[in-house]
Amino acid sequence: MDIINLYEKSENLFFVGGIVRDELLGKRSPDIDLTFVGDAVEFARNLDFGEITQINEEFGSVHLKIDDKTVDITSTRTESYPNKGQLPVVNKIACSLKEDVQRRDFTVNAIAKNCKTGKIIDYVGGIEDLHNKILRFLHDGSFVDDPTRIIRGLKFAVRFGFELEEHTKKLQDEYLENVDYNMSFKRLKDELVDAFNLNNQKVLHKFVEQKMYKLLSQNSDDVEEFFVQSLVDKYKSEIKKVWICYLGSFDLSNLPLTKSETKIIEDYKKLLKADLSSDIKVYKAFEKVDIESLILLAQTKKDLVEKYLDELRKIKIQISGEDLIKLGYKPSKRFAEVLDVVLQAVLENPTMNHAQQLTMAEKIMWTFVKSMPSMTLKGLKQELSW
Repeated sequence: MDIINLYEKSENLFFVGGIVRDELLGKRSPDIDLTFVGDAVEFARNLDFGEITQINEEFGSVHLKIDDKTVDITSTRTESYPNKGQLPVVNKIACSLKEDVQRRDFTVNAIAKNCKTGKIIDYVGGIEDLHNKILRFLHDGSFVDDPTRIIRGLKFAVRFGFELEEHTKKLQDEYLENVDYNMSFKRLKDELVDAFNLNNQKVLHKFVEQKMYKLLSQNSDDVEEFFVQSLVDKYKSEIKKVWICYLGSFDLSNLPLTKSETKIIEDYKKLLKADLSSDIKVYKAFEKVDIESLILLAQTKKDLVEKYLDELRKIKIQISGEDLIKLGYKPSKRFAEVLDVVLQAVLENPTMNHAQQLTMAEKIMWTFVKSMPSMTLKGLKQELSW
């Protein structure tokens, strides 16, 4: 296999980061990310197999397609952050491996393994931290350079059962008390999506407990933890955006949201103000919103949301405006009002069949058209003794 040939091509080729961490933890890693001590692009071009599909000259990286797999090979490099919280700037390509690992986020992600010899290289004490289940920064300015590392740390802590090393925790707390909002909110969103798509209540627990929500906005007030995972688990087959079920009630105005994400949040805010005093009002308010909006509403109206999702939404009216036209009535705005009255009756008595619903609709239309054309629905209900 060419992928094996690749590993044996040079002693300058290393596994670095998550793939080594996961192997040492006895876990499988889905990614094959390699680091070449030198110029990775030149190395890839000199191979007699594989197909180069992408080159990033600035970062000295190349995507190589081998055996129907895409392998990412990066050059060893040093970086700096002239604009804190933004993407780094590459200072030097083809530096030493020891210099390269210093740009990583945590010591546990800075362990290297030689692809050819299998030798493990650990310049920063990452193996010991793995054994002690500790997340430790490589330098004190790590959070300032890249605040998204706070969320990456959250993700690793929950995935692997790790805790922040004491000094690292102190640095995190200090940064969260004085967040620099001139950061890449796109990168922050990407990390938040990854972390909360784990669908683990522990992610939200740590996010709230450690006040990481302060990364989102300077307007973020202190909040209490709310419980989401059980509802997401219950309706997960319908949920497309797990992360927003956890974070949609926070101030996300700085994040680059899609139209569908914005709609979920706007609908949720409308539901907070909606009149939900009857089943028909709940039904009409809930039926056209995404389930993510309802999961968000369940923070304060859990019983109502579950009643709708488990019972009310399964109830369907069996007649339509077409049935009223067949009875000889001309289409009008009254149709919607009549069908709403029938729907309310069906919600109260789900056993009503098509014939019973049609009979009721005809009686209502007759009352409207023949006797009391200006009657309100409230008056109609009283008139029909229903």
